[in-house]
Amino acid sequence: MIIGSCQPSIARETVTSMALAVPATPFLKETSLKTSGISLNNPVVFTLVLTLLASLLAVTGFRHELLHWSKSRRAARPAPAPQPAPPVTVSNKPVVEKSLPEPGPRVIEEKAVPSAPAVAEEPVTLAIPGSPTKYRAGEDPEFARRSGWPVTGPAPLPGAILPHKRIVAFYGNPLSWRMGILGKSPKEEMLRQLQEEMARWRAADPSMDIQPALHLIAVTAQTTPGRAGKYRMIMLDEVVTQVYEWAKEAEALLFIDIQTGHDDIRNLLPRFEWILKNPDVHLGIDPEFNLVKSGAVPGTEIGTFDAADVNYVTGYLRDLVRKHNLPPKVLTVHRFTSNGVTNYRDIELTPEIQIVMHMDGWGGPWLKRDSYKRYVVAEPVQYTGFKLFYHNDTKKGDPLMTPEELLRLQPRPLYIQYQ
Repeated sequence: MIIGSCQPSIARETVTSMALAVPATPFLKETSLKTSGISLNNPVVFTLVLTLLASLLAVTGFRHELLHWSKSRRAARPAPAPQPAPPVTVSNKPVVEKSLPEPGPRVIEEKAVPSAPAVAEEPVTLAIPGSPTKYRAGEDPEFARRSGWPVTGPAPLPGAILPHKRIVAFYGNPLSWRMGILGKSPKEEMLRQLQEEMARWRAADPSMDIQPALHLIAVTAQTTPGRAGKYRMIMLDEVVTQVYEWAKEAEALLFIDIQTGHDDIRNLLPRFEWILKNPDVHLGIDPEFNLVKSGAVPGTEIGTFDAADVNYVTGYLRDLVRKHNLPPKVLTVHRFTSNGVTNYRDIELTPEIQIVMHMDGWGGPWLKRDSYKRYVVAEPVQYTGFKLFYHNDTKKGDPLMTPEELLRLQPRPLYIQYQ
């Protein structure tokens, strides 16, 4: 997820999977020093013996501290509490082989692909030639108007969330603290933080109701093929059910996010019909990790979805809405590069589905605004979203963008995601 150029140079760090079970404590051998046959009356020998003993004690102390530090790190990683099985039978679902190894999902480092060369100052544009009003990238209402905003689409059906509410979502996976805020903090603390972010948005824009959401990565891209050979891991139903229960506790929506790896979205999406048929469950798809055509290992190249893929997803969800008499579904499509979504003009709008093109990239505020302008505003589909990274956006000293700053964007994003 980040900001990208047309010819990005990708530098990613891949880390090993997070262990859910604490490994056995390393064994420290007892060390003894035998002095038989050595006379300690000799001062030189006695000094050497004392020096050796001191060295051994120092080494033993260091190993003890190292062990303590290692155990502390492992203990700090929360494991998900067991949850009841989902209220459906597995036999009713399409059979999809689950490549779920014991350790849990591997984390592929988030994207940091510059969308433009670094500049000393963020460029600004004049609102109207000769006017003193200036706008930063993504904030110019005239550029948005010329690009086609607001989009003329189907009128919202009863029960539609957009454009009546702004969704504020926490993203991640409870099995890994590196994947986002959803798995970084214990449930109670995480939900409290979500309420705090909602309060900031209410204060910044009192005219808009705020709808909380939890956005779960239910299929995670992997750097190894797994048993299915698909470079993806499908979360167990119990994990999905656990986060769904959290969402209901917070009166929040649940989003199921799919990173396909080498699998096809047409194979994976039916796997989650059991949860998507609920009225408060929605969907997200991540083109970055759709690498079926290229065959590249996730994390080494940036993938893509075509309009045909998006249309399959909206068609599937449309049929689901009609079949179960549901309110419209929200579909978020991650995007941070020019090729992330191809043939955007061919994406078909339907009243049962509300499509959010979601600016999913990290960096400084100017870089994120520039990517929003290039890849979301300049290629309008229906609604817009914007992601904020608590760690990656700020790790180089930049401040996290505030609600007030995001409300200057044109069009204003209606889906805000925190990772």
